Amino acid sequence: AEYMGDVATPITHTQQAGLSLPGQVIIIIVSFLLSSTEILQNLIMQGFRNILAGWRINYSTTHKNSTLSRSINDHSIKRSFQKNSDHPVIVTRQDRIFIVSLNRPHKRNAVDPNTADELRKAFSEFDDDQQFKVAILNGIGDDFCAGYDLSELAEVKNIKDGEEMENHISSIALGSFGPMGPTRQTLSKPVLAAIEGHAVAGGLELALWCDMRIASDNSVFGVYCRRFGVPLIDGGTVRLPALIGFSRAMDLILTGRPVTAKEAVDIGLINRLVPQGTSLECAIELANIISNFPQDCMNADRLSAYYSAYSNSNLQSKLDYEAKEGVKVLKKSIDGAQEFTKGKGRHGSFEV
Repeated sequence: AEYMGDVATPITHTQQAGLSLPGQVIIIIVSFLLSSTEILQNLIMQGFRNILAGWRINYSTTHKNSTLSRSINDHSIKRSFQKNSDHPVIVTRQDRIFIVSLNRPHKRNAVDPNTADELRKAFSEFDDDQQFKVAILNGIGDDFCAGYDLSELAEVKNIKDGEEMENHISSIALGSFGPMGPTRQTLSKPVLAAIEGHAVAGGLELALWCDMRIASDNSVFGVYCRRFGVPLIDGGTVRLPALIGFSRAMDLILTGRPVTAKEAVDIGLINRLVPQGTSLECAIELANIISNFPQDCMNADRLSAYYSAYSNSNLQSKLDYEAKEGVKVLKKSIDGAQEFTKGKGRHGSFEV
């Protein structure tokens, strides 16, 4: 104990005096050379090892904290950019992952014609660029997507009449692309949906268009447009029966009722159920796993599965039928859309 005290005292004094680590090491080495007893030599060597260990720990901790700080700052910058941008669709390119974010949180990410056009452009870019292997669709704010912006549909009655109104409605419903954007496209690479909050009406159809759905435990799904007589014309009547079966699909289509995240995973509507606020993080993790596989083989199997699931590649004819039948009732949907803009049916209420 006496020897340990003798050795420890000068080291402590040098630290208090502000000597650098090399200075401390030199003092130890000199003391070692001047020492004649084996006990002192062992004690000095132990002190030398302790200093080096402390140096490694301090460096490692500082390095990790610095890295963590940069990661947090980068994440904050990204969130700040997304929040402050007034662009309806934000694209984030992250290595091999292509993230498309709906950015209309004040509208619960409801899609208007401009947003639909931006979605189409974004996913066309993803499909054409071989650098990116997997895309992710998410919504900024509390919700994934509340569907088509009914305020846009409600205004049609005020600004269009007669044949001109019918032509306008037909252009929305019968175009090469769906009113929600990319829902009549079949891409050559997979798209994942990262879902928080509501994915209802056209928002549900967007989620169904994706290959997989990663949803938080606060997610809600449903054909909410049922309340206002707005038809499913973005693939809902085609994809929903294929994904969850005809009987369950009829339940959702006829009642329009809300479906909780727990029920959604039980019936196969979603693929992964994750804690609230983590859907995008989990989707990115899954996308990285998928992007590591040999892509040509994986995408060939993917397209074969589409071919099989939609009756030997009749998907397009089914989508065309849905759109043509939907446009017949879409004119009557304008009244329902106007009721919505007056406040009826807000927050998922079925008292309309």
